[in-house]
Amino acid sequence: MARRTFERSAPTRASMVDMRTGKPVALAPLPILCEQIRRRREALGMEQKRLAKLLGITPNSVSNWENGRSRPDVNLLPDICGALGITLYELFALEDPTVRYSAREQRLIENYRQLSGGHRLTVHTLVETLITVQQAEACPDIRKLPFFERPLAAGIGDPTEFEDACEPVFLYASDTVSRADCVFSVSGDSMEPVYRDGDRVLVQRIPGAPRLAYGEVGAFIAGNEAYIKVYQKDGLHSLNRRYGVMHFGEEEAVYLIGRVLGLLRPEDIASESDVKRYLSVHEEI
Repeated sequence: MARRTFERSAPTRASMVDMRTGKPVALAPLPILCEQIRRRREALGMEQKRLAKLLGITPNSVSNWENGRSRPDVNLLPDICGALGITLYELFALEDPTVRYSAREQRLIENYRQLSGGHRLTVHTLVETLITVQQAEACPDIRKLPFFERPLAAGIGDPTEFEDACEPVFLYASDTVSRADCVFSVSGDSMEPVYRDGDRVLVQRIPGAPRLAYGEVGAFIAGNEAYIKVYQKDGLHSLNRRYGVMHFGEEEAVYLIGRVLGLLRPEDIASESDVKRYLSVHEEI
């Protein structure tokens, strides 16, 4: 008659009591390593005997690990990971820096794969829109101003004619740029050395009855030409002393385009990439 063998099971943590008092023993928290072994084994539907056989150890050793009474030898850790199909990071519940996706991201991918083609397209559109908005929000504040390529002193017959002769220019917002309404280019050397031929200037339009303080630089239309000059009581002055004062009679019409705030600096001009992000939110491109 064959001998019957019995495997003595180790007591569970919940049933451990103090033999002197008969009261339950307050247990220390179970080490993460021990919890992970049990969780993964149970998730695989694997018995302790099976895991023990794969590792070449006794089932009692596995039981002792899972109940926190002992821990695996460090040399067994690679074999444990292999038997349970997990990484060493997962075995110790650590974030794996080599993993491309977090658990939440992985769930999103799995859910996405369950969507129909039309719903996937909706997700694509939403994500692209959110990325575009986020990029625009991260972009420096930009102002779009009309740039009148026809330079000051270039000949304009009607004081309102220049309104339709402009192209947009995109500038990074600053105290000066934020006060400006338009940009003009300068022609000639009458305002040197401050304003040179080809420079661009920021101009603040003055609506209603035009007012400009004496000594301020303004953009004017007189006769058939536009000028950048210093406004004084006796007329329009140039900074270049080679040019005389422009005097006007009572019947001569002089129109004020606006106050010249200063030069447009190269660093004021927004980069192409920032302009593209700006347009993606504010306009169609």
